[in-house]
Amino acid sequence: MSTSTPPRLPDAAHCEWLAESLWDAVSVGDEYTATALVLDALDEGVDPESVLLDVIAVVQGRVGEEWAADRISVAQEHAATAINERAVAALAVHTAARTTPTRGRIAVACVDGEWHALPARLLAEVLRLRGWQVDFLGAQVPSPHLITHLHHTRADAVALSSSIATRLPAAHAAITACQAVGVPVLVGGAAFGPDGRYATLLGADVWAPDARTAADHLARGPLPRPQVEHQQMDDLPHLTDQEYTLVSRNRAALVRAVLSALEEALPALREYTDHQRERTAEDLAHVVEFLATALYLDDEELFVRFITWTARILVARGVPARCLPPALGLLVRELKDFPRATRILRRGTEALTTDDTTAAGNPG
Repeated sequence: MSTSTPPRLPDAAHCEWLAESLWDAVSVGDEYTATALVLDALDEGVDPESVLLDVIAVVQGRVGEEWAADRISVAQEHAATAINERAVAALAVHTAARTTPTRGRIAVACVDGEWHALPARLLAEVLRLRGWQVDFLGAQVPSPHLITHLHHTRADAVALSSSIATRLPAAHAAITACQAVGVPVLVGGAAFGPDGRYATLLGADVWAPDARTAADHLARGPLPRPQVEHQQMDDLPHLTDQEYTLVSRNRAALVRAVLSALEEALPALREYTDHQRERTAEDLAHVVEFLATALYLDDEELFVRFITWTARILVARGVPARCLPPALGLLVRELKDFPRATRILRRGTEALTTDDTTAAGNPG
């Protein structure tokens, strides 16, 4: 494969070429070529922020798309992500000498339980390039450790990242804890919804859909310090019914009960191997976890998006999605005394039966 630069391409076309070339390297696990591409681009004068966001981030998005379409395995997805992380690290070392902090200090972290650290790392490097002193704390940072760090560093703001919606209760705890010590919070990531609706619900000071927007917002001036009593955890009054708490605490028992009942309802499941049973139990655990998150946010559409996405992922992998409606029906039976949970589950079942892709059981 050639890593030579095409002649005299406009910036956007050049970044497209770099992204395609980086994908070629990442998709075959060639970290040395991937890193060389990034470093060569920087030596040729390509803007480092563009390399981060128009090349590496674009390739990482493609990694996710290829995994969802079952064109790469989980192991390949992990390897590709690790190579992209090394490419970001190489860029950071390459640009360190020309990035002197001229602004304030920001802590960048993933919420507790969030393993997808690359989006946060990309933001951290963009902020460094723009003159911020950045403390990148990495994946799954428990709130108490984050608060201890803030006490020690007196950071001007916290940027929290989360890609998985089931981490939003933890994000809420982190937002509230940071604001309680007077530090404003900017949030981003797919977990907060495409329009940032959950960021608003959970009381974040700022939501940004991407790293550039986040950096632009911070460049306009310091975020105002929140009042100590800015937001309390009881600002979600629907939680008083305890449905979220009870479903969360009983997740393992719910999975066992539904899996056992499914085997009675669908005899084919009795022939599953131990591995297939484990995978089915994992899928059911995700269903219950997203149900609990929908209860926390009181947002049934979150569960609908998850369950239809899950059905499409199963179909892409050649696994029949027909077991999902019976599973939701069995959960309704188990949770018959939980009105919000049963409403969400019935809405999910309706979505599955009306979605052309999942109802037909064929890839779109």
